[in-house]
This record gives sequence, C-alpha cells and structure tokens, in this order.
Amino acid sequence: MAVSAPSDGLAYPLRPVRLGIDTHQEQVVYLRRNSHVCRSEGFTSSSRVHIRISERWILATLSIVDNDQLLQPGEMGLSESAWKKLDPQPNSEAQVRHPDPVLSLSHLRRKVYGHRLNQEQTQAIIDDIVSGRYSDVHLSSFVTACAGNNLDQDEIIALTNAMLRSGRRLDWGQKRVVDKHCVGGLAGNRTTPIVVAIVTACGGVMPKTSSRAITSPAGTADTMATMTQVNLSLSTLKKVVTEQGGCLAWGGSVNLSPADDILIRVERMLDLDSEGQMVASVLSKKAAAGSSHVLIDIPIGPTAKVRSEEAADLLSKHLIETGKALGLDVRVIRTDGTQPVGRGIGPALEAHDLLAVLRNEPSAPQDLRDRALTLAAELLEMAHLAEPGAGLAKATETLNSGLALEKFINICDAQGGFTEPGMAPYQYNWQSKTSGRVISIDNRQLSQLAKLAGAPEDPTAGVTLEVKLHEAIKPGQLLLTLHADSPGELQYAVEFLEAHPNMIEISA
Repeated sequence: MAVSAPSDGLAYPLRPVRLGIDTHQEQVVYLRRNSHVCRSEGFTSSSRVHIRISERWILATLSIVDNDQLLQPGEMGLSESAWKKLDPQPNSEAQVRHPDPVLSLSHLRRKVYGHRLNQEQTQAIIDDIVSGRYSDVHLSSFVTACAGNNLDQDEIIALTNAMLRSGRRLDWGQKRVVDKHCVGGLAGNRTTPIVVAIVTACGGVMPKTSSRAITSPAGTADTMATMTQVNLSLSTLKKVVTEQGGCLAWGGSVNLSPADDILIRVERMLDLDSEGQMVASVLSKKAAAGSSHVLIDIPIGPTAKVRSEEAADLLSKHLIETGKALGLDVRVIRTDGTQPVGRGIGPALEAHDLLAVLRNEPSAPQDLRDRALTLAAELLEMAHLAEPGAGLAKATETLNSGLALEKFINICDAQGGFTEPGMAPYQYNWQSKTSGRVISIDNRQLSQLAKLAGAPEDPTAGVTLEVKLHEAIKPGQLLLTLHADSPGELQYAVEFLEAHPNMIEISA
C-alpha cells in the first residue's frame, strides 16, 4: 500500500554523516544540542523528526549530542538503519523539520484504554506502522495493548486483514497451495523442513516462508540459514517454488506482511507473544504467500505455549474463524507438548536433527520423525495428493525412499546451495547426580538455557537434550550438553543451569 510522504514545510539543510551506530531497525538521527535546528524548532531528545534527502524520507527519533567532536556544525548523524533507508549520495543535503501529526495515535490511545478497534481504525494504525510513523515507544504500546486476551474475534480479523493489505500477495495459479505452522513453545520442534521436503516430493505446492525466533532459541528461518540462503528476493522465491514446488525462506525478505516483521521485532524485545497478534501474524503471512489450505500444529503441555485443552479450544476457534474470513481452509492438529522434540535446541543443533531424519540415520530422533510424518500425512490429504487415511503411508514411503532428502537438497541448491551446519567450539556436559526416572522437562527453562548459551544469534549455540520423559536414569548419566561460541557465554549458561537443576526433574 502506497503511503504519501508528509507535506513540505519549513526545513533546515544539514549534511548527513554516517556514525556507524546500530540501533537495530529503529531509525535514529543525532543533532548537536547547539544546532540551529534544535534551537529554532525546540527539538529535544526523543522528539520525532521528518528527514528528507532528495526523494527519500523517513521519520526518525532524535538523540541530542553534547560531544562537539562527534558532529561538526551543520552536520546530522544517522544510525545505520536510517542511513540505509535514506541512502545519501556524496554532497547530499538533508532537510529536517517537524513531522505531520500521526492521526492514528488517537486510535492507539483508544486501545490502550481498553476500547475496541474497528477495521478502519486498525488499518490506519497498521498503515502508519508500515510507513515508519511509529516510534519504538508507540510500537511497544500497541503490542502491549493487544497482548493477552485484549483482542476479540472481530479485532483479530481486522488486524489480520490490515496486516495482509500492508504488503503484497502472491498467486501461484493453483487450486490447492498448502502450508503449516506450529504455534510454538516447544523446544526443538523443527518439523517444517522435513514436511516441506515430503509434500513437495509428492507433487504438492508449499511456498514456506518462516519467521526468525521471537521468544524461542530458533525459528525455522534461523535453522535453515545454517544450511542455505533464506534471504530470498521475491523473484528468486518465485523461481524456487516454480522449479521445486516449494521453498524454505525467511518471510521478512520478501515483504509479504511488512507490518508483521516490525511487530515481531518489538515482541522479541518485550519477550511477548500474544494470542491475537500471533493469529494475525500467522494467517496474514499464509494468505500473503498464496496458501489456500493451512495446517496449524498446537502442542499442549504444562510448559508449552498452550497449556490446556481449554486454551487450545479458544486458539483453534480464533484460527479457524479468522481463516474463514480470509478465505483460507484452516485445520488444527493437537500434539504432545510435554517435552522438547528431537535432541537439539538451537539453529544448527536442530538442523543436525532434521538432516538425520531426512537421511534415515539409525540415530535420528524418532519423535521428530514421527511428528513430521503425522503433519506431512495430514497435508498430503488436504492437498488431495493422498486418499483419506492413506497420507501416512505415502509420507513414510517418500521419506524412507530418500525422495524427501533429494527434494530438500534440491530446494537448498535452488536457494543458493547446501552447507552442512556447524558445531560450537565449547561444550559442557551436565550429568545426573541421582538415580530415578525423568518425571518432567521444562520447555521454557530449556529454551532460556539455550538462549543464554548464545542461540539464536550464535547459530551453533544451544542445548543437546539426551533424555526423555519417563526414562530411567543412573548416577553419572548424561542429561544434556551445552554448546557455546565463547567461554563466557558457556559459563553464563552453566550458572543458570546450576541454579535451575529441576528443569529436568528426576524422581527419587
């Protein structure tokens, strides 16, 4: 959706300077306190300012500089994200002024005070978010105001539609285009690459765009990035899907739901993953990617994201009803969420697990294999590639024959080439001090442990879990292995592990 730039008005010319400051995706501008712009316009730190260089413009957050050596008179510093957005050329001149009022902030305040938003109000907020008119403070307010159960069904549909309209929508010219998503909260549950390989090897169309980790140690895009390119241009993504039937790409690289990518960044910083926004995030991207039939995996367990059948009922209702409003056939499958899936927790470690399954290695984690086959079977039947009840046999045959592995490598090659995932240089083995039986495994604490070890920022960092629920344990038996890229991160994770010994609880 095209959004017009703010109107021209009183502006002050300054020379842009690249300061090399990483503010992540937030656009920040730096001005001297004694700058004529600050004095004349009354700008203060954290003010929002409009900056134009030639035909490019942004709204940025202002930081005041008191160090006169950092910026010379007549200069304006830009953060890396602001510099890349404006792309100044040599001798460029920047115009700085007050921005036009952001009218949708009145709708945001309405939501903060607990009122409902309609489609028009929600669309105005999302349009302003995509156009860069919201600061991180405004974004955080919106995410928080929508968290928990603060969005009803109609608001979820409105948000999903608004996010869908904020970007492009693909059309594959096929009656049945399938996709799947797991709502998360289950460490190591990296079934998607296996499922895509099986379904596309059977002739299905599955253009899988995935997100990076939000609150987990790895997202599917993080795991795939250890083996191939996931930052695909739209033309490359289309070519891969046309040639191979599917892809395994990062959704943020193809601008399918740009509002979602912005909100996910803020959710990650707040460590929030609200239900209504999750539904909008998932289904807006599925619809944008051209999917017609979507399978949602909801793991249920005491330390999973969804902890009860009642919570799963409500989430399923939101997903199915929102899907209907978007013209999607959404089906839900409930799976065991009482313990992690596979052994690896972290991008590269999860990649090793899924490759072992695709390669039919005897040591491959059986639970990851079984779960992936169950999901693939359902999708094959949804895509009319297998008769009802025959999907599991076809999925199993495709995996056992090596056709799924061949298709996976072909997809990786089409995306830029396949690379074996690496291993971290530092490990720590945690052994049991007692005998007994494993009676509980805390998904959340294990995920936190993997993040403290460096995942997903360090792709090879994380945890290898060596035991399962109900397994008999002897003193000295290996329970898990920590993996880190530096001794400091390893020590930090070890300290957390020693402070939370019951993340793997063993009966006396």
